Amino acid sequence: DEAHMRRRSNGLCRSRLTGTIRLLGAFAVLSSGSASPLVSQTTPLTTAPTTPLVTPSYVVSALRYRHIGPVGNRVSAVTGVPGDPNTYYVGAASGGVFRSTDGGHHWTPIFDEQEAASIGAIAIAPSADNVIWVGTGEAFIRSNVSIGDGIYRSTDGGDTWEHRGLSASGRIGRVVIHPDDPDIVYAAALGHLYGPQEERGIFRTTDGGDSWDRVLFVDENTGGVDVVMDPNDPQVLFAATWQMFMQTWGRWSGGPGSGIYMSRDAGDTWERLEGRGLPSGTMGKIGLALAPSNPNRIYALIETNTNRDYEPLDEHEGVLWRSDDGGASWTMVNADHTLAQRPLYYSRVVAAPDDPDEVHFLSTRYSRSLNGGEDFTLGNPGGDSHDMWIDPLLPDRMVV
Repeated sequence: DEAHMRRRSNGLCRSRLTGTIRLLGAFAVLSSGSASPLVSQTTPLTTAPTTPLVTPSYVVSALRYRHIGPVGNRVSAVTGVPGDPNTYYVGAASGGVFRSTDGGHHWTPIFDEQEAASIGAIAIAPSADNVIWVGTGEAFIRSNVSIGDGIYRSTDGGDTWEHRGLSASGRIGRVVIHPDDPDIVYAAALGHLYGPQEERGIFRTTDGGDSWDRVLFVDENTGGVDVVMDPNDPQVLFAATWQMFMQTWGRWSGGPGSGIYMSRDAGDTWERLEGRGLPSGTMGKIGLALAPSNPNRIYALIETNTNRDYEPLDEHEGVLWRSDDGGASWTMVNADHTLAQRPLYYSRVVAAPDDPDEVHFLSTRYSRSLNGGEDFTLGNPGGDSHDMWIDPLLPDRMVV
């Protein structure tokens, strides 16, 4: 139909397979329009036929991914404003925060005046989209990664920023915000990783960062790397801890400190989840996702059998675990390393807000499953994927 073709030709196709806006590394978007003059890399479109006949297949074949910025640097964190198709925020591994208010055509650096340049996490308050929290220090680990100096908050959509604590936390891998109160925030603090330290674990503030409580602490060699909240019941949280040590010449991932924890009282107390189908051996880095449409569905990407200091290096136990009963039991549903290649550097999983069976994996290649992780298909928007945000109000709108 003509209306459908017009939407595709204007670059607004909402198909999850080919038309969704995506950010890959340095932010890529699928569009049939010409590139902005400020964009330096553009893939030319195929020349239109001279005949007036235009078919849907021709329109789709004319679409190309094109780089729209910001130029340079690795994107480590992404988010957007729910229901707003034009506003995005991206955090760079060593370049601060950028904001776009025109769907990615132009980008403005909005964090350059702050003391930290390495960004680990970005979150927008569900109840107040002008409130943005940024955790600094990248938690996607390789030999040359920068640390941060804590957490920042903006109350005016990113125009100005205020440092709100956790200065010695090193790297913040995830920030989650209470659905009704922008002053209640949880931060997964990994630590600097160069040796033992106390300033790591899961931290909580209930007063907008005036004070912080370390609500989950394993030991001085283990930090918090991920935390997810049930948006329907914010008392329920799952957290992942990671025992990790690095030097310039090597990295040692995994140990008894790595694990999955659950809280049913907003973080006051935590239960370590063991057995129940989870790996029996040493675990390393863990990435978590909770399906908002069915909070009993939890996914865990788990690095297994990684550290010969604790057990012989043998065949790994799997890659993706899934719980269908709120963490009471788990099943290993996929052992393909494609979902978490180079787990120290990736291990990010995202569940769709409207379908518990739809789950996305960010790794060397982007991939997606529509049956709860049992099978998956590789995506085509590029590689080196680290973070993803799906609009909870418009779930076909995705940012990678």
